[in-house]
Amino acid sequence: MYTTIPHSHAKLYGMTDLVAVARSLCSSGKGLLAADESVHTATTRLASYGIAASPEMRRKFRDLFFGTEDVERYLSGIILFSETLSEKGDDAKLFPESLAARGIAPGVKVDLGTEPMQESPQELITNGLLDLPERLGAYKKQGAVFTKWRAVIRIDGDELPSTVALHENAKRLAHYAKEVQGAGMVPILEPEVLLEGRHGRARARAVIVETMSTLFSVLDELSVDKASLIIKTAMALSGSAIAKIDSPEEVAEDTVAALLESVPRQVAGIVFLSGGQTPDQATANLAAIAKRARSANAPWPLTFSYARALQEEALAIWKGKEENVPAARAAFLDRLKKVSAALV
Repeated sequence: MYTTIPHSHAKLYGMTDLVAVARSLCSSGKGLLAADESVHTATTRLASYGIAASPEMRRKFRDLFFGTEDVERYLSGIILFSETLSEKGDDAKLFPESLAARGIAPGVKVDLGTEPMQESPQELITNGLLDLPERLGAYKKQGAVFTKWRAVIRIDGDELPSTVALHENAKRLAHYAKEVQGAGMVPILEPEVLLEGRHGRARARAVIVETMSTLFSVLDELSVDKASLIIKTAMALSGSAIAKIDSPEEVAEDTVAALLESVPRQVAGIVFLSGGQTPDQATANLAAIAKRARSANAPWPLTFSYARALQEEALAIWKGKEENVPAARAAFLDRLKKVSAALV
């Protein structure tokens, strides 16, 4: 296991040792809150709980989680959306400043979303490289110390993902990583193999291997430093359209095997997305994966980077009402404790 460096000791904002920053994000027992929902996604998420979205309600949505007492015991970092970097919590402090003061590294999503590929219209390609260097400079000045870029990999029988989609998404992920490291920040690379589909767990495992192998081949071509990047990945799960619930042990076996086959040992850490799982499923599967990884002597630290699996219970209580904030925060903290305990 890597020795991690506390943010307070690492002087996070001035640090140029990206390897140490990357490893600190994968500190034992801690993970990431993915709070990087775009305006559209946040609006949809809030509406599903009967909450009418607005810029102020989105700010309150963020503050509900960021302002919860003691989250620094379970979170090493939080991935923000770009608008959140310039917003303030109810404590009147900018979110990046208040998070960093508590030892939580502020990060930011830097891709600009997806669009259909011309060569394969059923698949998606991620945009955001054209003005990335300028945006990275601005985000760093606002306090971000790490970033995230998401690619979307769709499974459809043996036809998808196509080779062209895998390679183009890998190229963009690699160029993104190179730019981010050059700007003095840690890149999180998220090639998400989607849960949607009629595929079995074995097919998901095979696609994770193919996706990661393609990605690291391109990263090597660009001489991207693997020791100062983090991989964010889906678990190997049966597709949601076949209504099969895999056991945690099955998920762990195929997920860890896929990663051992395709992810180099130099990588600073691997974080898992919850990808449509319920909070209990995401927690149980993470616990089984952590256990399996230990028995297999996996070379990298593993942790979580969850969004809905951490937020769902709290949002159902909050409903956008101020009087519900204490109970919602208690539910959020309780889920964080469970997910953190799953790692050990």
